[in-house]
Parts: sequence; structure tokens; C-alpha cells
Amino acid sequence: MPENTKSSPEILNPKVPPSGGGGGCIFFTVTTDLTYDQRMIRICTSLANAGHKVTLVGRKLRASLSLLPQPFLQKRLFCFFEKGKLFYAEYNIRLFFYLLFKKMDCIGAIDLDTILPCYFISKIKKVKKVYDAHELFCEMKEIATRPAIYKAWKKIERFTVPKFKYGYTVNQPIADEFKKMYGVNYEVIRNIALLRAINLTQKKEKFILYQGAVNEGRSFETLIPAMKDVNCKLIICGDGNFMQQAQQLVTTNNLQDKVIFKGKIKPDELRTVTQQAYIGITLFDDKGLSNYYSLANRFFDYLHAGIPQLCVSYPVYKEINDKYQIAVLVNDISSKNLAIQLNNLLQNEVEYEQLQQNCLKAREDLNWQQEEKKLLMFYKNLLG
Repeated sequence: MPENTKSSPEILNPKVPPSGGGGGCIFFTVTTDLTYDQRMIRICTSLANAGHKVTLVGRKLRASLSLLPQPFLQKRLFCFFEKGKLFYAEYNIRLFFYLLFKKMDCIGAIDLDTILPCYFISKIKKVKKVYDAHELFCEMKEIATRPAIYKAWKKIERFTVPKFKYGYTVNQPIADEFKKMYGVNYEVIRNIALLRAINLTQKKEKFILYQGAVNEGRSFETLIPAMKDVNCKLIICGDGNFMQQAQQLVTTNNLQDKVIFKGKIKPDELRTVTQQAYIGITLFDDKGLSNYYSLANRFFDYLHAGIPQLCVSYPVYKEINDKYQIAVLVNDISSKNLAIQLNNLLQNEVEYEQLQQNCLKAREDLNWQQEEKKLLMFYKNLLG
């Protein structure tokens, strides 16, 4: 499908959203490639369908696929640098000058890596600004364990976040941290999957699935070696800053036939793969507060596919699981324990069936159709 239009070499004209509703013109900014950003596709679609004029701005990589039509505008900025300090500097400069010439009522910074240009644009244009904090950015392991990088990002956070009066994040513990650190009262809007019809057929082959960013802190150091003692394949769908190390772990442990890397997969295809999986994986180490207080997208994606998962017993996951009993929670993420827990879930059909039925029931409560109501009310209150 061609990405270009006559009006712009990069903006893809959307389906026309419903008229009425008196919505505002909102720009959201991310550093992701828009094709794979299910969270922002969900948020922007909800707001566009409610009558807002929404533009999502992200990055264009050399390997980027053509954009698919959405009910909102999409813009990707190309950068010569694709990672590291030079990428962030280049992207933020390009983003600032792109936004400078756009008319808007509200600018939304998605996480800390685009917050500076959004702040300065809001000052220049005198428009509302929103901080959408998917995580405690500075407390991610890849930042928290590197003093110089942590100091730089923390300086940006301390300068900007107190100035963003309006914002939301994915769970209450993270909202509480922002209140404690910066005195801001952010709302909680969880990133829950859209409720769709699913077809629970007999699994052709039992396999374990990890979907999402292949980043530091996701416990690949123990999960991959654990597969030596698990009679099942592990399929990894995603990419990230730990990809080379993860691939090396597979080679070191001679697991090339057992651990399969699929790379990034488009959302529709990923949902199909997820429904075919037998067990999902949501693991984090505790080397950063962001991991400890996380609420990963994949946690809900597995639930909505009707597949039980092996998940860390951190506060937010435990709170949900205590109510719905949809996962096997672990405190010990050693290779030995992961292998034991995975084998038990593979072999214990009674427990598996109960967890699966609980997933199907939980979908009716935990879904985007319910959660988006809070999002729409937030922007209705903000923009009128």
C-alpha cells in the first residue's frame, strides 16, 4: 500500500472520523516506528473517533514499512542517526521544527524522550500540554544502571515534569511516584487490549511466547538458559537494545532449534501468533523501579488471547491476579525455577484450563472499551 499522498510525502490521509463532538486538534509525539505502536494506535483511534483531530508523530527508520490507514493523521520523521545520544538530539530538533509550524490545541509528550520539544512548543504556541508516562523513564534498568545517562535524563525530567500539570500513566504506583517526586496529580489510564472476538481452537503445537521489546531487564539472561530444561519452543516477537545479547545467549546454550527470533511483527499478525501460543511470558528483573512498578502491554495481550502466562509477582500484576487468577506468578526468576514453573504449566492440564477460563472471563472487565472512557473524559475536561 503506498504511503505517499499528493499533499505530503509522509502524512497518510486517514479515514474521516465522525463529525461533531467539538474535539480539539491534538499532536502526540513518540520515538517509535508508528507501525508497531499498538498503544498509541489505540489511544489516537479512540480520540479520533470521538471527534478530535489527532496527529501522531514518530520516527522513520530505513527499514520502516509503509503505514496503514488509520482514523488519525500519521507523520514519521527521518533521522540520519538511529540510536544513542545523537539520535535523541537529532530527533528532538527535527520534532521541534516540525511542530513549530503546526496549528494545534494540545501537545502530548509520550514518555520523557520527546518531552523537551513539546514543552517549548507549548510555551511558544500557548497551548495545553500533556505528559503520557508509560513508565518511570529514568528508572528503567538501561538508564538507572548508567550514572551519566541517568543524570542527563533526570535533569530533563526535573526541569519538565513539574511544568506538565496534566498527565496520566498506566497504574497507581507510578502515579504516586510522580506525585511524590514532582507534586503532580496524574490520572491512571491502563494500556489494555481492545475486546475482540477470538477463536480458541486446539493448539497445533505448544509453544511459549514472549512479545514486546527485547530490552535489558526482561530476564532473558535466565529465561533463555531455562529453555534447556523445557520441552517446548520459545518464540520471541520483537526487537530492542538486548537483541544481540539474547541471540548470543541462544548460541552459548546451543538452543538455536528451541528459541526462535521472529523480529518485529505487525499488530494484526502478532495477535494471530499470540492466539496460537500456549503460554505467555511477562518477566522483569528488579534492577529498576520502573520494572518493579510496571504494567506491560503484553500482560493484557496474553489475557485477551485467552492464554495463561508466567509473570513476575510485582505489586500491580499481583493485585490484578489476586482478583482474576489468570497467571502463574513467580518471585524467583532463576533459570531453575522458570523451567520448573513452565514445565508444570505445560503438563498440568487442569490448572491450565482453569487459568484459561479465567482469562476469558477477565476480558469482559479488563478491556480498552472500558478503559478508553477515562481517556475520553480526560481530554473532554482538558479541551472542553
